[in-house]
Amino acid sequence: QLPTGLYKKILVILHDSVLPYMNEPTLMMDFLTVAYGIGGAISLLALNGLFILIHQHNLEYPDFYKKLYSLLDPSIYHVKYRARFFHLTDLFLSSSHLPAYLVAAFIKRLSRLALTAPPESLLMIIPFICNLFRRHPACKVLVHRPAGPADMSEDPYIMEEEEPSESRALESSLWEIQSLQNHYHPDVAKAAAVLNQSLSEMEDDISGLLELSGYELFDKEVKKKATDVPLEFVQVRGLFGKKNDIFAEHFSLD
Repeated sequence: QLPTGLYKKILVILHDSVLPYMNEPTLMMDFLTVAYGIGGAISLLALNGLFILIHQHNLEYPDFYKKLYSLLDPSIYHVKYRARFFHLTDLFLSSSHLPAYLVAAFIKRLSRLALTAPPESLLMIIPFICNLFRRHPACKVLVHRPAGPADMSEDPYIMEEEEPSESRALESSLWEIQSLQNHYHPDVAKAAAVLNQSLSEMEDDISGLLELSGYELFDKEVKKKATDVPLEFVQVRGLFGKKNDIFAEHFSLD
């Protein structure tokens, strides 16, 4: 059992500074699978090494997607390693051979967590979800269900279920993204409105959005050229807009 800080230091560099130089990288299987099961940031960091072992050294991990699904909690939109996590998750969900129920469970859980996510994360996760729909057309029933959310008395999706196959995600609808179409940030509302139209076949490139920060969004808004917007048709007279009130006698707007 290693200290948490040491786990993080090792896992950050393991995939590119250790595994490529080992004669038998498979010796790290037990270490990485144990680290992956710890949870939190340590599990996120273990994904890099596990991906190399699965992709290049035929590691079999039957519960891999179940564990990946369990890592999706509200903190994933705020953690330091968010870009790395979603880059790898995008790779893991890229196979067209994944069952529809599994992908639908990921789409639904990501959408539910997006309700409390900051704008910079939403501008990344909405195109991410759109890409999943392009790869797995069977999941489009979440968007194009007849009558949509209005046809359901309650959402059948079980958020607390740890097993994706038992979450009933395919029976649900994507009302969360529909609610984001009324988001206070105009860019988020515009991105969410894309699902109202038919998606293009070309996937969105999310690589430039993975490390988008709140500071960059704020800086972009500040640099926009302001335009004069008329707020009143009738010119205001008096402090509170009334012509003959007591405030108009003692206060002037000039």
